Amino acid sequence: MRLLLVEDDARLARPIIDTLTEAGYDVTWRADGDAGLHEALLGAYPLIILDVMLPHRDGFSVAHALRDAGSDAGLLFLTARGELPDRVQGLDVGGDAYLVKPFETPELLATLRALARRDARGRAATLTFAAGRGRLDQRARTVTWDGAEASVTAREYALLETLALAPGRWFTREALVDRIWGAEFGGEARIVDVYVRYLRRKLAPEAIASERGRGYRVDA
Repeated sequence: MRLLLVEDDARLARPIIDTLTEAGYDVTWRADGDAGLHEALLGAYPLIILDVMLPHRDGFSVAHALRDAGSDAGLLFLTARGELPDRVQGLDVGGDAYLVKPFETPELLATLRALARRDARGRAATLTFAAGRGRLDQRARTVTWDGAEASVTAREYALLETLALAPGRWFTREALVDRIWGAEFGGEARIVDVYVRYLRRKLAPEAIASERGRGYRVDA
């Protein structure tokens, strides 16, 4: 499951990312409130972990803006601010859970599992695109085209899911690299072209649209 971590302290973020990755989460990290809000609105993450004390925009403000924008992501505040007024404010602005640092890893993972179960009950498990010719099963992580299942790799699935979560919106190569390969990826952004080519061969040329200067998209 895709997860967004918004935490400004790299020394704390790195072990959290390692723990979550080992637990099977596909983690994107942002280090300030503005960048976290922007990523959350664009990336359609089902789970978001927010620190409160963030540069540029605090976590409470990020959560409030997300809820005002209609986001139904599971929001977990993970912060050193553990006083009762802070916990109340976090829940009042739209948080679903509140953990205080230092925390125990089993409690963090159990909280995320609970939020994921809530998300699974409330969110459709199937994404469709290209007038229904393409379908993604988000629980089984499978892809079908014209009713036939296509054999895709984890990276190919992640690319297609990113596009299908925002049908009609253009994604640049750089934006896709950031979401799928991560901000630390040291290769060329044109790796996206290679994976789009793989998917078009496995599905159909019209499955993914492209336009010079705008990038890639799938149609609803």
